[in-house]
Amino acid sequence: MEPKNIIVEKRGKVGIITLNRPAVKNALNTQLMQELVDALKNFEQDSDVNAVVITGSSQFFSSGADIREMAEKGVSETYLSGLSEYWQSVAHFKKPLIAAVNGYAYGGGLELVMACDIVVCSEDAKFAQPEIKLGIMPGAGGTQRLPRIVGKHRALEMILTGEPISAQEAYMLGLVNKVVPQDAVKDEALRIAELIAEKAPVAVRAAKEAVVKGLDMGVEEGLAFERSLFSLLFGTQDQKEGMKAFIEKRKPEFKGR
Repeated sequence: MEPKNIIVEKRGKVGIITLNRPAVKNALNTQLMQELVDALKNFEQDSDVNAVVITGSSQFFSSGADIREMAEKGVSETYLSGLSEYWQSVAHFKKPLIAAVNGYAYGGGLELVMACDIVVCSEDAKFAQPEIKLGIMPGAGGTQRLPRIVGKHRALEMILTGEPISAQEAYMLGLVNKVVPQDAVKDEALRIAELIAEKAPVAVRAAKEAVVKGLDMGVEEGLAFERSLFSLLFGTQDQKEGMKAFIEKRKPEFKGR
């Protein structure tokens, strides 16, 4: 079935997912998140896709989780809904995932951004965890990922006040990689994705896994994990091709094997 809440397309070796609920400013309801996760699974299995970009509209990335869907839920229904697991599925996507953010990314929208690997935003972008204003708190990674990125004190200020920060603040805090003009956000995200997509796919996946999993390990454990993945790459055809091409002073032709 064709998704109703997202637009899925491919451009060369890059997959593109556009959030598409403009009437509610791309509020993230269950159906949209399920479609998003399904699209990522398809891209993960597609050997022709080496990187993926997630974006929204020219005015907003996402206003957050769909409050109308959540408002009347009770404790057990909320706990058993598994809604936060969708964000975990995004975070566990094995290929590089780049967020292209125009306008604002609030609440679950910011949590979705933080589940990505690289973030490009517009000069007018704003980021916030405003759940506290609704009598709740972030529930899809905000209390865990945000302090790991921006530090405890700044994260607590954002979470406890619910106030947004600007694109420049987000850049200074390390929440985004690049701030560009509004009309250049998607193109810049695609440029980065295409640059990554040209690299050896197995090496790219291993490098991402080493960084992401290593963040939850001690340094010595992380170094051992890195060494094991590094060594395994010497069993790939791409490693032989990459080093041969370097010696022969030509561009490598990676096959993903």
